[in-house]
Amino acid sequence: MTDFNDYKSLSGPQFVRLAETDRECLSFQLNGKSVQALKGDTVLTAILMNQSCLRKTEMQGMPRAGFCLMGACQDCWVTLASGQRLRACTSFIAPDMHITTFPGDPL
Repeated sequence: MTDFNDYKSLSGPQFVRLAETDRECLSFQLNGKSVQALKGDTVLTAILMNQSCLRKTEMQGMPRAGFCLMGACQDCWVTLASGQRLRACTSFIAPDMHITTFPGDPL
């Protein structure tokens, strides 16, 4: 049984790609690891294709995977290496992006 109080015990991707597998492959950095996404993926899709959750909650450390998935809430903010924050569900992945989802506490 998965212990959801320990987000590090979660493993594997949250999403599994079933279609559109022939799009161009892009490399990017996710929490210091080199990973892959497909051109046209949102940042949220790219992240959840590579790890089990988007981030952890600030107060309780619980895993989050985004909430509305359409830019209406404030649940999917991530940080780029430049320090810029962006909404993962409405931003598209770009080659060589450096994304941090767990500042100071990578998976």
